[in-house]
Amino acid sequence: MTTDHYDIAIIGGGPVGMALALALRDTGVSSILLEARGVPENDEDPRPLALSHGSHLILRRLDVWNRLTRNTPITEIHISNRGSLGQTILTPEDAGVPALGYVVNYHDLFCSIHQQLLNSETDYLAGATVTKLDTGQQAGTVTFDYQGETRQISTQLLVLADGGKLAGQLPQIEYHEHDYHQWAVVANVKAEARQTGIAYERFTPDGPVALLPNREDFALVWTVSPVEAKTIIALNEPDFLVRLHRHFGDRLGRFISAGKRSAFPLMLKYAVSATARRVALIGNAAQTLHPVAGQGFNLGLRDAFELANEITLAHVQAREIGAPAMLAKYQQKRQFDSSAVRIFTDSLIKLFSNENALLKHACGLGLIALDRTPPLKRFVARRMIFGARG
Repeated sequence: MTTDHYDIAIIGGGPVGMALALALRDTGVSSILLEARGVPENDEDPRPLALSHGSHLILRRLDVWNRLTRNTPITEIHISNRGSLGQTILTPEDAGVPALGYVVNYHDLFCSIHQQLLNSETDYLAGATVTKLDTGQQAGTVTFDYQGETRQISTQLLVLADGGKLAGQLPQIEYHEHDYHQWAVVANVKAEARQTGIAYERFTPDGPVALLPNREDFALVWTVSPVEAKTIIALNEPDFLVRLHRHFGDRLGRFISAGKRSAFPLMLKYAVSATARRVALIGNAAQTLHPVAGQGFNLGLRDAFELANEITLAHVQAREIGAPAMLAKYQQKRQFDSSAVRIFTDSLIKLFSNENALLKHACGLGLIALDRTPPLKRFVARRMIFGARG
């Protein structure tokens, strides 16, 4: 079996893995992207993605943004807590940006990055199933099946962007996990009130419910218990709309139609270290977060962008790619951002998802204080948009 060599081998061809491959084009660094699945042909994934303005800037640099013609700007974010007084309204002026973010469909984003990747002539194999990973002091080795053949490559740096599925083969990688015992129900919904660029994040004892502007209507992310998720998915459309209105409130009037619904479990999972010997983790392989505040994908995209910068800098300075010094620098840069976002989202769920009257009142006062303190609003808004260095 012949072994080809690449500077970088990226395992996982989702948007984060593809973004890293795109960021390495024209740098002189050789890379290959391996993806087990084929390309999805149908727009069957209703998941909305809230891209921060910072992610929008990264996608522009990757020449992807101009392909995302179906994007909806977020011009305000309304944050409230059901059953208590107080709310916070964030605007672009609070953060000094033209828009707080943009809502896109996951499938649209995937196809836009994928097409740009194909245009870049990057080495990319779809339908390549990785069967074995090995890492040594000098290089890593990837064994995979492709078109009925077993192939092998060696690499200076192995990047896992596969959600962590293959990390179990590498004993140096350790994860911490916490099950929220919540599920997210997602769908596109239409209300009596048309969307006007406002994203609503409403906290309830069962978990947050978010309505994001999505073209003329809204993208729903509704957090419920596992039992409730099954019940809600099974409801007919009129009963689903009535139940959503009862849960969210009358701010948008009645809900009048809904698209396909889907649900998935929510948990916190993160690697103790985003690096190991000849290995770097990005995206959901490094951390999986609760969708509250829409931080997960934006954090993963920053992982890819920062790693590409470190790889390119090492190449330009004739330093060894994947060496301990390079990986330590990447880990140091990402640890603060990842930890800060993880603690922020986890704390929101623990503080707001409860029936404690005293804590609920304190959270309401906190929202009022945030809304009336412009420097604090700017601090929070910019870190939601740009990460811990905001």
